[in-house]
Amino acid sequence: MSLNTHITTLEQRHSALDQEITAAFASKPAMSDAEIREMKLKKLRLKEEIERLRRAEH
Repeated sequence: MSLNTHITTLEQRHSALDQEITAAFASKPAMSDAEIREMKLKKLRLKEEIERLRRAEH
């Protein structure tokens, strides 16, 4: 897998998590704070990995 493909895959996972978090806030009953916090943490880790790979690419 090329670096660009890997970054694109990570970006897609990041976007999907963002949508899941938005849906979690809208759902009734809402997800627990711990579940939402865990999703946000995963999203942050993905963002950091994307940024790290982009820096390494240049």
